[in-house]
Amino acid sequence: MVDLLLGLQWGDEGKGKIVDVLTKNYDIIARFQGGPNAGHTLIFDGNKHVLHTIPSGIFHDNVVNIVGNGVVIDPVIFKKELDNLSKYHIDFKSNLLISRKAHVILPTHRLLDAASETAKGKAKIGSTLKGIGPTYMDKTGRNGFRIGDFELDNWKEKFHALTRKHLSMLDYFDVDIQFNLKELEEEFFIGVKRLKELSFIDSEEYLQQAMQHGKTILAEGAQGSLLDIDFGTYPFVTSSNTTAAGACTGLGVAPNKIGNVFGVFKAYVTRVGSGPFPTELFDENGKTMAKVGHEFGATTGRPRRCGWLDLVALKYAVEINGVTQLMMMKSDVLSGFDSLQIATTYNYKGKKIAHLPYNIESKNVSVNYENVSGWKADITKATNVKDLPQNLLDYVKIIEDFVGVPVKIVSVGPDRKQTIFI
Repeated sequence: MVDLLLGLQWGDEGKGKIVDVLTKNYDIIARFQGGPNAGHTLIFDGNKHVLHTIPSGIFHDNVVNIVGNGVVIDPVIFKKELDNLSKYHIDFKSNLLISRKAHVILPTHRLLDAASETAKGKAKIGSTLKGIGPTYMDKTGRNGFRIGDFELDNWKEKFHALTRKHLSMLDYFDVDIQFNLKELEEEFFIGVKRLKELSFIDSEEYLQQAMQHGKTILAEGAQGSLLDIDFGTYPFVTSSNTTAAGACTGLGVAPNKIGNVFGVFKAYVTRVGSGPFPTELFDENGKTMAKVGHEFGATTGRPRRCGWLDLVALKYAVEINGVTQLMMMKSDVLSGFDSLQIATTYNYKGKKIAHLPYNIESKNVSVNYENVSGWKADITKATNVKDLPQNLLDYVKIIEDFVGVPVKIVSVGPDRKQTIFI
């Protein structure tokens, strides 16, 4: 069986930390979608690590990390990640495997991304400009370049043919994008050389064999459920399926092989970039959350928008993913608030509803809140449930009752040790 871990909001929920915490229970950690637009932050032994494509189990010995077929890979960024990890003497050849069916981000994919976003003007979707969208477009358009192509004799011919196509597409955008293609390609080829030192595998077959031999597997998602290409706040979404279904298509795992589904969410809500956000705060409470929670994107560095916990959206994400256990992150950020608000219903076009509707733009949706008591205690040094204030436990109970799934982990700080199992 394959357990699955994913985010239930707009990303940045703290998935990297939880994967790192849970990795000791697994033989294999496998990323199933997204690309270097992800930023999974791990903090331990006084050091901070941000991973973009490499699975979050990479710091554990004897754990195999797989980049699945549903992921898109930028050789330039991948090389930088490897370089940053070089001082830890990780056996990448054995512990980091890449699916041959994973698609590759070319330099011109990034140029197309920048041109497309610039051309949108005020209608920008908040792209990370990493070339993710254009790469997935080539994938679905059956023009993509895959990791396995690097093993073919004519891979450079295929690379240059696709590059020429992209350059002709750039002419359709009425924007001025400055670039030096020669420099971009030189950097790309250096990244490819480093990438080819790793092991490429037929990941679906590898995972089938692993399951047959009783290996324990955790599938690691990127971004969050509300950014899913189908079920997120379209068009302000990412280009992949971030929900549980994406693990099946992104790894080649059958639905009946999925075991536990771990859903990670913040005790409040954040969002980076554009898009609707019903519980967004524009007052001092929002500023306090952002300051205390250090809310800046791990990949982009952009400030995150902050708001109260939205149980309507959370229940939606729980249901479409089949979540079996919840992990609540950043509980410590809410310490100090006299009272908290939790969204329990929406007003949608004149009707009171308790589900996520087709459109949650502010002109269509307003929020009904439940007021709950806050807590003053500093919980960052808590080591078990008994150390947590009753008001925090009451907050957890409200969440559990509303969504119908138990909260099994409460995070009280960024370090892997600041994790309380319930």
